[in-house]
Amino acid sequence: MSAKTKAKGGFLELVKTIVYALLLAGVIRTLFFQPFWIPSGSMMPTLLIGDFLFVNKMAYGYSRYSCPFAMCPFDGRILAREPHRGDVVVFKHPTNGTDYIKRLIGLPGDQIQMVDGVLRINGQALPQEPDGQFVEPNLPQGPMRAMPRCANRPVEPGGDCITDRLIETLPEGDRHAILNIEDGFGDNTPVFTVPEGEFFFMGDNRDNSMDSRFPRSAGGVGFVPFANLVGRADRVIFSSAGPSMLAFWTWRPDRFFVSIQ
Repeated sequence: MSAKTKAKGGFLELVKTIVYALLLAGVIRTLFFQPFWIPSGSMMPTLLIGDFLFVNKMAYGYSRYSCPFAMCPFDGRILAREPHRGDVVVFKHPTNGTDYIKRLIGLPGDQIQMVDGVLRINGQALPQEPDGQFVEPNLPQGPMRAMPRCANRPVEPGGDCITDRLIETLPEGDRHAILNIEDGFGDNTPVFTVPEGEFFFMGDNRDNSMDSRFPRSAGGVGFVPFANLVGRADRVIFSSAGPSMLAFWTWRPDRFFVSIQ
């Protein structure tokens, strides 16, 4: 066999290897994980604009919300746990199919209400503890070059954008940070009763999130059916405050591989 033939064969093997790797990556992405780039500040301080993460599409598997037990494989056994209050979840908007990411607050049958900025679940006001301030530069962020919302506005470009940070404790004991910018129109709501098979989501940046507190007709998401859940977000892989991940001078090294609480 000539050197030219060997080189050609080696090149074809390399191409085949790359094709197989891309096909495998596509299968893994389709079945198990989905990349997600945070486009807005609705989940600050938990998630920042420009955070890049993978969504675990197998987090919930089969459940009593996704199919009748008689129709599920493996004798209808649940293959993964059902959605848990406090999970950070990517889901499809029930109307337009856009991917959203919010925190799961209300389970089927729960009664959810906001009173003076305090979340109530089944009549219980959740504890909120002051946790200092969240400070970020008042500069464009992410591919959409969005400007942050500041409690201390007006703020000069490049100045400190400051927001009150609090720690909220869910009934099960899970704790997470939330932001309070102002006395907003979502701080007082009627009581929402979550229907069977559906869920109630809220952003951690409570005054900068169009979520289940608002009807779809007003730009919110309303209740979200189980079928619309894409998966759970567990860890930030990479983060950039710039217009793309190639803008290395805007990388946030302290955000790499950060666990999502």
